[in-house]
Parts: sequence; C-alpha cells; structure tokens
Amino acid sequence: MLQSSPVAVDLALLVLRLAVGGMILAHGWNHLVGGGGLAGTAGWFESIGLRPGRVHALAASVTELVAGVAIIAGFATPLAAAGLLGVMVVAWVTAHRTNGFFIFHPGQGWEYVMVVAAVAVALGTVGPGGWSLDRMLGWGFGGWWAFAITTGAGLGGAAALLGVFWRPPERH
Repeated sequence: MLQSSPVAVDLALLVLRLAVGGMILAHGWNHLVGGGGLAGTAGWFESIGLRPGRVHALAASVTELVAGVAIIAGFATPLAAAGLLGVMVVAWVTAHRTNGFFIFHPGQGWEYVMVVAAVAVALGTVGPGGWSLDRMLGWGFGGWWAFAITTGAGLGGAAALLGVFWRPPERH
C-alpha cells in the first residue's frame, strides 16, 4: 500500500491552510471595507435578525480575520478552526439554509458554508501539520481532543450566539 510521506502531508496541510485561511481572511476584510463597509455589513446583519447589527458585524469580521491568520500560521489550530466553524454555522442558520443547496440559487444556497465548515472540522481534527507555529511551539494538536475542541467550541459558540441574539425576521 502506498503511504504519503510526512513531507507530502505537511505540504498538503500548508496548501489547505493557505487557501482556507486566506479565503476567510479576505472574507473578514471585505466585511469591514468592501461594498458598504462595516455599516453595510451591520445593516445586512440587522436585516437577517442579528441584533445589534454593528456588534455582530464587527464580531464576525474580527473572528474571520483572526481565524484566517491563525489558520494560515497553524497557530492554536483547533480554536481557529472552531471560530471558522462557528461563523459558518451562524451563516447557514441565518442566511443560507432556506435557499436550497446550490450557491447560485437566489439568496445563495448552503453548499459553500457546508464545505467550509467541514474543512474547518477536518483541519481542527487533523492539526496544522509540521510546518506550523503549533508544531514549533510543541503543541501536539490533532486527534479526538482537537476534534472535541473544534466542534464543541464552534457549535457551542454558534448555538449560544444564535440563542441569545438571533431574532429571525417575520416572513410575510
């Protein structure tokens, strides 16, 4: 049976961290300065029932920025992945779940947030690989504990935020 070399695994995890971390970093940055900026993002958050909109727009943006940088660096990977998972779960519940699967559906379906959430869980569980700050610091992330941290903090944080702050708008 062919088995991947440690160098190949480290390279693959680095590529995954750069792609996902860079994507979520850009997403967070766009919330702050793209389109309508933070005010536009806050208004949109208000419209989907996350109040106060400015607080949640800022919290989501900062979470995406911090998680993006941490994932790229491979730093505190289960916690960074939990932040990414939490943001994706909140996005799924508040904005995407009723729009069908495909992202090109009106209102955007949930395929994107599902894939990003799955990648967050996988990365948090497996760990960042050898080419990471976690490894340089001697942090042995990866395995069942990392899975528990990623899913527990990500899903728990999303559930707490939704339970306390989300008030879905009435559909007419």
